[in-house]
Amino acid sequence: MEVEIKLDSNYPQPKLLILTAAVTDEVRALAEKLSEGGPQVLSGIREGKVEVLDQTELIRVYAAAGKVFAVTPKGEYTLHLRLYELEPRLEPRSFVRISNSEIINLNQVDHFDMSFTGTICVKLTNGQVSYVSRRYVPKVKKLLGV
Repeated sequence: MEVEIKLDSNYPQPKLLILTAAVTDEVRALAEKLSEGGPQVLSGIREGKVEVLDQTELIRVYAAAGKVFAVTPKGEYTLHLRLYELEPRLEPRSFVRISNSEIINLNQVDHFDMSFTGTICVKLTNGQVSYVSRRYVPKVKKLLGV
């Protein structure tokens, strides 16, 4: 896909135009993503209170015991969204799914340990350790350029 940016003072607000020979799934997905307007607000419940969560502070989001939890430096929150509903709301350059039950914030990763056979160990900045499931290893390796 070719991307071109033209500066024109006649457009105080950005205007996007997609030129294509046919409307493919890729074009539809791109148009939908652009019209969403960016990441949406996330809220979590902790100690009976609903709090707005800052995506930059999220360390990991995981599913366990039929619930979805978000971990931040302030603590752990319960979310009322499923992981598949949450994933499109998260900044795609910062968050990556590492298993069917977990999404991590790449900006909160201390390091990746590739010495395990068939999987990748992820050490997070808060000291927690997670593992990339075999199904997601190729995606994570590609993302890391390994």
